[in-house]
Amino acid sequence: MRNHKVIGAASAVALAVGLVGTAAAVPAAAVGPESTYLVLAPQGANTKAAAKRVAAAGGTVVASYDQIGVLVASSTNTAFETSVVGSGVQSVASTDGLGTTLIDDEVIEALDETAVEATGDPTAEPYWGYQWDMEQIDVPEAHAVTTGDPSVVVGVLDSGIDWTHPDLASQVAYDQSASCLGGVVDTDPQAWKNTTSSHGTHVAGTIAAAINGVGIAGVAPGVKVASVKVVNDDGYIYPEAAICAYLWAADHGMPITNNSYYIDPWEFNCVNDPRQRPVWQAVQRALSYSQSKGTLTIASAGNSNVDLQHKFIDSSSPNDGSYPVEDRTITGACRDLPAEAPGVVTVSAVGPTEQKSYYSSYGQGVVDVTAPGGDTRFRTGGASSTITDAVLSTVPGGWGWSQGTSMAGPHAAGVAALALSAHPDMKVGQLASFLERTATALECPEGVYEPRPGYPATCTGGERNGFYGAGNVNAFNVVQ
Repeated sequence: MRNHKVIGAASAVALAVGLVGTAAAVPAAAVGPESTYLVLAPQGANTKAAAKRVAAAGGTVVASYDQIGVLVASSTNTAFETSVVGSGVQSVASTDGLGTTLIDDEVIEALDETAVEATGDPTAEPYWGYQWDMEQIDVPEAHAVTTGDPSVVVGVLDSGIDWTHPDLASQVAYDQSASCLGGVVDTDPQAWKNTTSSHGTHVAGTIAAAINGVGIAGVAPGVKVASVKVVNDDGYIYPEAAICAYLWAADHGMPITNNSYYIDPWEFNCVNDPRQRPVWQAVQRALSYSQSKGTLTIASAGNSNVDLQHKFIDSSSPNDGSYPVEDRTITGACRDLPAEAPGVVTVSAVGPTEQKSYYSSYGQGVVDVTAPGGDTRFRTGGASSTITDAVLSTVPGGWGWSQGTSMAGPHAAGVAALALSAHPDMKVGQLASFLERTATALECPEGVYEPRPGYPATCTGGERNGFYGAGNVNAFNVVQ
């Protein structure tokens, strides 16, 4: 899941987005390129005093999330970060360079076949024969009970959805979709549609592609998906977009969100890093708020094949070109966000044989469940790729395969949507626990697990373990 970035939004009532004019002119010598900042008011305080300090420091408030005491501001004042600090401001950080690209293990490969007449039977969808992932988690048996309730809306916090796709056109909750790019809400369908990336469309199809005889079937084709766009046209996800998205989803009645990304160019956010700490604090506030509003956050574990429980060296970050790549020791002070945030359901990936995908990150006490993410290398021991062992889903203009924990997350989100459809009174904590209790337990492989040369991993734990958490999600079990 070397993946995506974050989201944020504001409802017309709860999320007041205001503009504050630039205050006193900034001396010419202090003027530089316009930068974006997160400005945090003290925990529990509103943003009024912080907004005044932003204006006095030569900045403009771009978005105000008063529910969590966070402002998104912009300024050309090169001394803005030091000038804005004072009464009413707890912390501030520039988000410049804090975007990260969506990177999955395999580039999508398109499938080009002719759709056939609708049958209403998921196993009779034209490409069902390629959907080993749905068979693995007992989707046909679940659909005999329910395909999901249309009142359940899953927020796809991602790169946008192609709402013209024949498998998705009837599945999108248009009134709950929005773009959060720049931390500002835009509900124009052209703003939240996919542009340069197929990632969000692929994720959406796994969750809810329609049973209509065209293409594939999703895990929960009876539910709806909302596009909450957080990935810009350059493929970057910035903290202000993530924060906006969490709040938008929470304030617009989404009981489940899928999050196949991490929130920095550094794969891990270290709270002992002064520049990263305010991002962690703001994201924590947004996630806590969304949980309090009844939203379950499901996140992918990552594609780095690292043990998230233990210390290690990250030698691949930052990955956005803004700074030189550096070796950083990852300790307990560093977290993969949102996967390692409290209350988040974290998902690892398995391939067609229900073994850990070679790329999937893992960790005892970090991974809650696993789900099909694809593994194109297991058949050949890593020598070559078998693309049909990836996950087939919708892409703009057709259907295509991709693999990664980005693909595992939406399977778990779809199963959660079926669970909530069958048991509508479940609260956030109950739903998270239910996903784990109904999962199919998978045992640790013995010794060092290295299905592809250069990707060794060691599993720890018993019935609940670091590779698979409580086990593989199961669609049929949750609808009982």
